[in-house]
Amino acid sequence: MEKIEVSAIGKTGFHDRLFTVEIDELYRAGLMNIEGFGFLQVLWWGHLYAKPAQRRIITVDKPYKKGPDKLGVFATRSPVRPNPLLLSVIQVIRIDAKAGIIYTPYIDAEPGSPVVDIKPYHGSDRIKNLSVPDWCKHWPEWYEDSAAFDWHKEFNF
Repeated sequence: MEKIEVSAIGKTGFHDRLFTVEIDELYRAGLMNIEGFGFLQVLWWGHLYAKPAQRRIITVDKPYKKGPDKLGVFATRSPVRPNPLLLSVIQVIRIDAKAGIIYTPYIDAEPGSPVVDIKPYHGSDRIKNLSVPDWCKHWPEWYEDSAAFDWHKEFNF
């Protein structure tokens, strides 16, 4: 199998009661004209889940209370996967491009998680006729509704 190389462009953090995406100085020019996007897609490396044994887990036992008894890892949003490359959509509160800091109310990454890429989220990323399995059809349809949803009732961990 072909080896690929991925390097961090920054890391996640937490400052002034907000979560942050902190871009290394070398990559800060990449933030040019990013202002105006209300949401961003952040690709980050799940470094807490990158142990060799964790990366060999391909199936999981009933991670969702209303889901099937067994799922392939690619049918989950679990950070435990062959390559713990994780995707989060974040809301942008403010951006300090000079310091390379994007402030957000929440990102589901531990502070210090390596960030490998950022992409703007815009209307063409939405799916008009989305389909999902029956066991997760009751999940929120929109990002903004996700914060009020009781996710603790969904997971078996």
